Amino acid sequence: SRLALFTDGLVENRRRDPDTGLALLRDALARSGPGLTPEETCQAVLGALLPERLSDDVVLLVARTRLTDPGQVADWEVPADPAAVSRVRSEAVHQLDAWGLNLMAFSTELIVSELVTNAIRYGAQPIHLRLLHDRSLICEVSDGSSTSPHLRRARVTDEGGRGLFLVARFAQRWGTRYTSRGKVIWTEQALHGAGPEPDLDLADVLLDQWDA
Repeated sequence: SRLALFTDGLVENRRRDPDTGLALLRDALARSGPGLTPEETCQAVLGALLPERLSDDVVLLVARTRLTDPGQVADWEVPADPAAVSRVRSEAVHQLDAWGLNLMAFSTELIVSELVTNAIRYGAQPIHLRLLHDRSLICEVSDGSSTSPHLRRARVTDEGGRGLFLVARFAQRWGTRYTSRGKVIWTEQALHGAGPEPDLDLADVLLDQWDA
């Protein structure tokens, strides 16, 4: 699949209405064929649609999706039972070992544990864990609730509220993606060789939570 993003200057000008321009754009994309690179597709579309003299700025961005090898994806259905966290965490660690990512086991185990626990406590069924081994390691935990967690610094007297902070410390980036049936909380970690593991001691990180 290809995704084409463009400004209105590409499809609309003084001699052409937007509907006609969109039809020309679709035809140009169809003729360019799936074998072309995004750069070649841009050249073909611009050559077909741009007039000799521009009356407006034009921006065109073409992105091409790609399929992930099934062997680089692992997923688990998670029952709404706190006792399932330990099993899912252990299976995720075994999968990392099969991918040769055993050095990432500590941080990933912590991330999986926190996200799955939060989904069981505060989310709704169905709960699903997915790991993707690509240019980075992606961890996704989805559930049927649209309530999104918020990162906050717990007070000294709070018994909880530190899990998401730890996830943010051990992941390069994280976020929430909403779906028609709930949400997905995702994290991204750099693979070894693409970047160092966080140089953090878990005890120091936890103690830091009580220093504020």
